[in-house]
Amino acid sequence: MFEILSIDGGVCAAQGFVADGICADLKGDNKLDIGYIYMQKPCKVYAYFTKNAFKAAPLRHFLEYVQDKESNFILINTKNANAMTGQEGIEDIKEILAKLCQIHQEVQNPIMCSTGVIGIRLPKEKIIAALSKIRLDIKDEGANKRAAEAIMTTDSFSKEVALMVKLENGESFKIGAMAKGAGMIAPSLATMLCFITTDAKIDESEIKEILQECIQDSFDRISVDGDMSTNDSVMLASSGLSNAYDRDAFKYALKMILQKLAYDIVRDGEGASRVVSFRVSGAKDDLEAKFVAKALSNSLLVKTAVFGGDPNWGRIASTIGACGSYGITCDERRLKISIAGILIYENGKIYFTKQEEEKIALKMRSDDFEVHCQLGVGNGEYMALGCDLGYEYVKINADYRS
Repeated sequence: MFEILSIDGGVCAAQGFVADGICADLKGDNKLDIGYIYMQKPCKVYAYFTKNAFKAAPLRHFLEYVQDKESNFILINTKNANAMTGQEGIEDIKEILAKLCQIHQEVQNPIMCSTGVIGIRLPKEKIIAALSKIRLDIKDEGANKRAAEAIMTTDSFSKEVALMVKLENGESFKIGAMAKGAGMIAPSLATMLCFITTDAKIDESEIKEILQECIQDSFDRISVDGDMSTNDSVMLASSGLSNAYDRDAFKYALKMILQKLAYDIVRDGEGASRVVSFRVSGAKDDLEAKFVAKALSNSLLVKTAVFGGDPNWGRIASTIGACGSYGITCDERRLKISIAGILIYENGKIYFTKQEEEKIALKMRSDDFEVHCQLGVGNGEYMALGCDLGYEYVKINADYRS
């Protein structure tokens, strides 16, 4: 048995971590645009990256120079993704991090993460000039909030969470995290960065498996616009300073944290006004259920109907039927569709009366609701999380580089 409590502190909540945000004039207007995390005790940082074949320079730098080594520093810049910049993008990172180590000699095997516009080299002079603002010994009350704010791009609010886990034997450990993400969000992570810190004394043989499972049940389920980024990263660092650990408790708490952040990312989808759970059951198997659920969460027609509060269930049915062209087993004579708990279609029979339409339209105005599709061909299940798509999304992304 264990108890989980919500606490303050974000990525600074666990023992052994300092974080903050500074201004390097990347965004202008004196906005925070560089975040960092300092691990007072060097440790291995476990990372899970985008499946995009064109991985950005920071990801490639990590895989080549830092993976499986102990590190004690993560530097995060916004406004520039340092993606599609070739070897020059990696050399820019090496130059910035070398300067960081000169200024702050405590730093060991630093990691760099970037988010922003693709296809432009880093403004390394501005970043290097700001490195002297970093303070490794300061852990004031608002530092975690500044760090979470500094890594935002088109986010309308910062995203952070922290939990304390109390074990039955009286021991406890903490997990904290911060994330950014609002657009270019597709299943298999998102246009997102997520940083997790913990003082749990985790068994190294278990960490990768636990992290991957928790990501599959959180970030891998979300979609805003169906586009997969080049920079998606989830990183976890453990100081082990609590000397406490329980596998089941840690996994349960970590999954809670990542699901909360995943929900926040979808809720903050560029211009989004509501979150929709697309639950598919009765599929041939879980993989086919996953395919259909993600097709629904990515469908522009479905998403725009959600934006307009229009219970246009025909778009849902059409999307499911289109999955059949990819080999997914589906049959309209076995299909059931419900929106916000109201049955619309069942095994060839339509229940979509004017009265039902008005009820559903009213429920679709809420902050979140569920679309449930039962395929009736097996026992496969999956739930994907998506949002609506409206005018503001187009406005933001039509002018993203400014």
